[in-house]
Amino acid sequence: MRKEKRKGKKRICSFCVDHVEYIDYKQSERLRRFITDRGKILPRRISGNCAKHQRQLTTAIKRARQMALLPYTSE
Repeated sequence: MRKEKRKGKKRICSFCVDHVEYIDYKQSERLRRFITDRGKILPRRISGNCAKHQRQLTTAIKRARQMALLPYTSE
């Protein structure tokens, strides 16, 4: 009896589709899509970003939090 693995739909990096070279921390509305309601950064397997853009996204979110453009936690 073998368990069949469930194959999900392959997510596509939204930054690669838009040909984004650099993710800017000042684009807070775009960065909000990649944060949970608790204020945590969504992982790659959920957001669908490639490794390069996920690293840039994480840095941009942390910079935006430091500049008080994004919250650290929810209220």
